[in-house]
Amino acid sequence: MSTLTYCKGLPTPAEELNSLGFTDLEMFLIAYAPVFHKAACETANHLLSDSEFNKSKWNSHLQLSYGISKRHAGGVISYAQGTVESARQCRKTHVLQLEGKLKSVLNWIKKSEKKLKNAQKFYAKKDWQHSKTQCIFLLSSSLKFRRTNWQQLKFELHNKKRRAYLLTQKISHLKTKAIIAKIPKNQLFFVGSKDEKCGNQVCQWDGNLLKIRIPACLESRFGKYVESAIGNFDRNINRLPSDGAKTWHFYRKAGKWNAAIAFTPSPVKSVSGHSAYGCIGIDLNPGSVGWAYVDRDGNLKAHGQIPLLMGLPDGKQQAQIVDACLQLAVLAQTYASLVVCEELDFAQKKEQLGEGTRKYARMLSSWAYSKFYESLNSILSNRGIYLMKVNPAYTSIIGLVKYARQYGLSSDCAAAIAIARRGMRLTEKLPMTITAYLDVKSGKHVWSLWNELNNLIKKSSIKRHNFYAISNWEFLVKQSSEKSDRSKCKR
Repeated sequence: MSTLTYCKGLPTPAEELNSLGFTDLEMFLIAYAPVFHKAACETANHLLSDSEFNKSKWNSHLQLSYGISKRHAGGVISYAQGTVESARQCRKTHVLQLEGKLKSVLNWIKKSEKKLKNAQKFYAKKDWQHSKTQCIFLLSSSLKFRRTNWQQLKFELHNKKRRAYLLTQKISHLKTKAIIAKIPKNQLFFVGSKDEKCGNQVCQWDGNLLKIRIPACLESRFGKYVESAIGNFDRNINRLPSDGAKTWHFYRKAGKWNAAIAFTPSPVKSVSGHSAYGCIGIDLNPGSVGWAYVDRDGNLKAHGQIPLLMGLPDGKQQAQIVDACLQLAVLAQTYASLVVCEELDFAQKKEQLGEGTRKYARMLSSWAYSKFYESLNSILSNRGIYLMKVNPAYTSIIGLVKYARQYGLSSDCAAAIAIARRGMRLTEKLPMTITAYLDVKSGKHVWSLWNELNNLIKKSSIKRHNFYAISNWEFLVKQSSEKSDRSKCKR
């Protein structure tokens, strides 16, 4: 089961302050942090080496070397293992991202070279002015820059090849370079156990008073225990149970010590009903979140938009995301239904930003998709609302064709209807007036028809988001089908 973490700054009660202005707990944390850091660094170096790691033997080694107990050494090992595993995963992700960028650059180079080669071959003909086939890359010149588009493309090819070479060298270097795990200073970690009192043998907290067992190396200065009234971790929705394992993490930030407690949250009462009784579908776009509530029969009952501003600083953007998620939580509680969203991954698209336009790159880079759904999942789970993820295939085109003009909706709200219906496992068939002209074999999945229609829309001169205004879809599809049939006959 997933865990939650509550954080707070350590309080400094006036009755606990010494002559230096620190509490006994802060004095202990300051004294024990260098010992913990040194032990964690040694453990991380041992984990990154090729030697075999035996947790039991290494625990005994830490106890003898640093004068700490078994539980203290267990916290050091767990902290170092998490840091090393994170460093390895980051290296793996970094290499995969660079390989995706390299693949995108190589594909662009291949297509551009082919386009330039075909254009040169076309103009090499003696009677190219009377040729029946058209050149895909017409020669033109710019009066402003005093160069042809061929020269510009050759210049871009040169730069892309340099970039491909740099990416290749970087990937080969990262695959052979040793992994470095950074262990920050002023960090302490105490692993909890469900079999221990208060969920932890080293740190025992009764809801107000925190009691920490002092390691042997510092007993002469602080005694066996240090205590401090740190208070509670109350939240509007508090899921911190009285029993179960509790792992403590103390860290210093901005000149102040903070305490974080990780635990298995107590279950909450489910608010959302079964998907068969209705769903709320959401469609996330850079400028807004479109939502639509669909009843048990698959019909639209309510819809709306939550506006989102682009280009905000991180703090304001996060506040905006949280506010939008809270609005969706209120809607889900109002209709007692679950929330359905698309399961999207923009990692591949972000790898291709170098080959796209600047406007598209800015839009996609500022789109906090992962942050939004991370916050949404956290807020909904705290309120007993289930978040369902579905396949995003053809939801936008389904909304434009079937629901945008029928209900007079924007494209995001229309797509939200398709997403909600997919969460209810309802099918989305094309209108009969359209399927009559599509060349798809019978017996295939309905998505084959949507794929065929999507390809026709991409080939047309009208933008996709203008199609909700078209009243006669069969005329468009018939016209496109006749054009494709004529092109096949010419071949």
